[in-house]
Amino acid sequence: MAAEARLTSDFWVRAYLARLRLAAIPAFLTAKGDPTAGAVIVKVATLDGYARAWHRSYDTDFNRVWAELITGPDAEVEAELVRQRAYDPDLWIVEVEDREGRHLLDEDGLR
Repeated sequence: MAAEARLTSDFWVRAYLARLRLAAIPAFLTAKGDPTAGAVIVKVATLDGYARAWHRSYDTDFNRVWAELITGPDAEVEAELVRQRAYDPDLWIVEVEDREGRHLLDEDGLR
């Protein structure tokens, strides 16, 4: 089995923000982590007081996937991100603001 090519966190985040910009989905980098290997969390705020946060995980076949970390009132999601960042200062956090909850994480090249 061939090894999966790994992008640096900095490169992936810049590419992700560019992809969101092309889709006219507002997004902001709210925490910059380790440029090479920092984990990435994507928060999606639906601008109605609720949000979801996604992180990289593995499925049952050990494939890398985006998994939901937390969903709920925006303040609760934000509190969890503060806890995650305290635990891992190398963490990147991207915040997406979209009333429809679009994040593009399920698209080719971002999965």
